[in-house]
Amino acid sequence: MNTATKNCQNCKQGFSIRPEDFAFYEKIKVPPPTWCPDCRMIRRMAFWNEHNFFKRVDASGKPFLSTFPPEAPLKLIDKDIWWSDNFDARKYGRDYDFSRPFFEQLRELMHEVPFPVRSVLQLVNSDYCNNAYSLKDCYMCFNSNTLQDCSYCVFSGKSQDCMDMFNVYDNESCYELFSEDNGYKVFFASGGDSNRESYLLYDCFDCANCFGCVNLRHKQYYIFNEPYTKEEYFKKLEEFNLGSYKNMRKLRDKFRKFILKFPHKYIYGHNNVNVIGEDIISSKNVKNCYQAVNLENVAFSQGVVFTKDVYDLSNWGDQSELIYESVECGGYLREVKFSFDCSDGCEGLEYCLTCHASENCFASIGMKNNKYCIFNKEYSKEEYGKLRAKIIQHMKDMPYIDSKGRVFGHGEFFPFDMSPYATNETNIMDFTDMTREIAAEYGLVWREPKPNEYKITTESLDLPDNIKDVKDDVVKEVIGCADCRKAYRIVPKELDFYKRFQIPLPRLCHNCRFLERIKYRNLPRWYDRKCQCAGGMSENQVYNNVSQHFHNDEHCPNSFMTAYNPERPEIIYCEKCYTSEIL
Repeated sequence: MNTATKNCQNCKQGFSIRPEDFAFYEKIKVPPPTWCPDCRMIRRMAFWNEHNFFKRVDASGKPFLSTFPPEAPLKLIDKDIWWSDNFDARKYGRDYDFSRPFFEQLRELMHEVPFPVRSVLQLVNSDYCNNAYSLKDCYMCFNSNTLQDCSYCVFSGKSQDCMDMFNVYDNESCYELFSEDNGYKVFFASGGDSNRESYLLYDCFDCANCFGCVNLRHKQYYIFNEPYTKEEYFKKLEEFNLGSYKNMRKLRDKFRKFILKFPHKYIYGHNNVNVIGEDIISSKNVKNCYQAVNLENVAFSQGVVFTKDVYDLSNWGDQSELIYESVECGGYLREVKFSFDCSDGCEGLEYCLTCHASENCFASIGMKNNKYCIFNKEYSKEEYGKLRAKIIQHMKDMPYIDSKGRVFGHGEFFPFDMSPYATNETNIMDFTDMTREIAAEYGLVWREPKPNEYKITTESLDLPDNIKDVKDDVVKEVIGCADCRKAYRIVPKELDFYKRFQIPLPRLCHNCRFLERIKYRNLPRWYDRKCQCAGGMSENQVYNNVSQHFHNDEHCPNSFMTAYNPERPEIIYCEKCYTSEIL
């Protein structure tokens, strides 16, 4: 089949479906998409709240935290009760009504079957965490696993004694990292691997005792890419007085400008074959994916690990295959389509929510170790197959049409109006440049955050400048964030971390720190660009090459797809030119 061009139902823009895409859709027996990849991603992420907590009150008046806002028309129960043998979602089973659209009925079931207040497993002393498993003594960690003594970590794994990290793996005693793995005592770093006892690094590998460095490999005792003796290095660090907030802020600003003096590889990633994307590691045959590790034959997915033969999956994966148009699904899954928060070896699911260790279920919610269920009602294998086929035909004959006139039949993910979240409560805000105005055009809800419930006792700008001057009673203060003006606190474990590593107190709340951390990353959009190596230097004449390239003194002829917007200030090199400059 040849490449086809379609107009997106949502944004009305054209998008292409390649022959290999058609082959995948045929393999999993779904019709080709009617929404473009960007709009499909936004539609999925409207159901994904990763790191926002809401205060709720149960029927007895007891307060609890949940990732579902109070405005969501969902029934919630304690996670331990939900996981117990006493909870069986089949009691909410019902017959299918062929006189009404499918999604209307699924929405009603969604409002009847209780959801767990948080999606967690195997947590020890880690109550303030969500979308997480195997955490111990952690605080405010989200979408993470195998952490110990960590705080304010998102999309992180196998780390201990760390704080304020995003998209990292296997770190110890680290702070303020983004896409930085296998580090030990590394602070304020991104895009690197296997670094030790260093500050302010970008795209550095196997470096130790380095400060403010870019694009270095196997170096020690460097400051802003200049070599120092061991004695000179530590003397310079004392002069920097890193425990001072003002000094650290100036150094970070200087470092940000320093980064722009060096070439960036057109894609952040390594050990890849035939890959288009950003932040992709050890993958093969990948198209338009973002923040992913160990993929094969995957397209249009974000935040996915150890997965093959998957299209349009947002978050997770992990030893899964043949997944399509799903979000927060993973853990040894096979043949799962149009689903949310399903895990633990599920197989053969369609239009399911919060199902675990179940197989051959269609339009069911809260299944655990169940099979052959439709709208939570269990059938024989033969009855299941016949009814499923009949419902799919009914979805085609009587599709759901939302307030914007968008048509939802079989092959479409859940409509926006089924989401329990407002747009600005979801990961849409982290992966796009969504605004309230754009959300309105999409027909999405936008909800203004509630004012502070706590009385601020001190402003962040009034905190002591140097960590050595901070008293232990600061943990009693309610601090006003310098950016959003919301209240935040310094918890005792956090204060101990700052004092051990001589890190100044943060002036921003944990959410604003997260936004600051991801501020300079690329969004999952792709641009056709050319290498900016102009022979002996970069096009903008900021960077002078240190080696001779394959194109000699001529402009590099290579072009590529990249997530770097042409309006960004970074110098972008192809892989050959970039590699020639890394020594």
